Amino acid sequence: MQVLKNISLKTLNTFGVEASADYFVDIESEQDLQELFIDENLKNMPRLVLGGGSNMLFTKNFEGLVVHLKIQGLSAEIEGDNVFLRAGAGIVWNDLVNYCVENDYAGMENLSLIPGSVGASPVQNIGAYGVELQDIFHSCRAFEISTGKIRVFTKEDCAFSYRDSVFKSSLKGLYIITEVTFKLSKIFKPNVSYGAITEELGKRGINVPNIKQLSQVISHIRVTKLPDPTTIGNAGSFFKNPIIAESTFNKLKSQFADIVHFPAGEGYVKVSAGWLIEQCDWKGKVVGNTGTWKNQALVLVNHGHATGDEIFQFSSSIIDSVNSKFGILLEREVNII
Repeated sequence: MQVLKNISLKTLNTFGVEASADYFVDIESEQDLQELFIDENLKNMPRLVLGGGSNMLFTKNFEGLVVHLKIQGLSAEIEGDNVFLRAGAGIVWNDLVNYCVENDYAGMENLSLIPGSVGASPVQNIGAYGVELQDIFHSCRAFEISTGKIRVFTKEDCAFSYRDSVFKSSLKGLYIITEVTFKLSKIFKPNVSYGAITEELGKRGINVPNIKQLSQVISHIRVTKLPDPTTIGNAGSFFKNPIIAESTFNKLKSQFADIVHFPAGEGYVKVSAGWLIEQCDWKGKVVGNTGTWKNQALVLVNHGHATGDEIFQFSSSIIDSVNSKFGILLEREVNII
């Protein structure tokens, strides 16, 4: 383990924007973390935990320590029909999904092709196509920076909610997740609640998909809607789908009959942020070096030479536009540095 100085982060964030870190270190084990934070100067320095760099936007250089998690390790314990899969925080998320699909471990298939790493998945409570991380989460190990001790968090400890967890709120910056245990199943029960999934299965003549077929369909849908970060810089969905009161939604629906929405618990409705943005004529729009993706207005892209601040200002214009037309204030899903 070696602490480096003045390291470029351009290749370590999927937006591909230029930024640098004053200090940078690769972490390959829990022991590395314990050794790193023996140094009181490093322990008290501003820090950023970086996995795949797929859910952040650098608007400036990071004046502190970037902790790049590369912890590996994968093991499964089978108890009856349950599969408890332990995965290191540095494993690429989609590599883990593919491993589960190949081994018929059910539960992750709807989360196929989400960018990022295992360690970031509980922080954000990642989700897609009717499944969230909390649905398959069992526990995680996390390093407490102040004490150097390892704590195990249960599902209840994590206080999961829509794209949120305790690691983004009351415990933000206090712990570093090193390993996640998932509770999966040997019994596959396909979740095809999203219309796009049913539509694509129908095109392929599949009535009841197996786990591999469902993963392939999810991947196909994502590829057709979302740009590949290796060819054009982006961080996936930039905004959260807003959750609003049912009474507010009913007023909007009386004005906009085709508003795209989903149930969000009693008394609440989740509205498609992509639909809202598209109705404000932002889909496929290019402003300077940035813009929205041509196939999905929810995705902001770097057309080659955008700065992080340029992308941030563009997102602010979208927020103002949607709020002006619909009275809904969009919230950024991407972490702003």
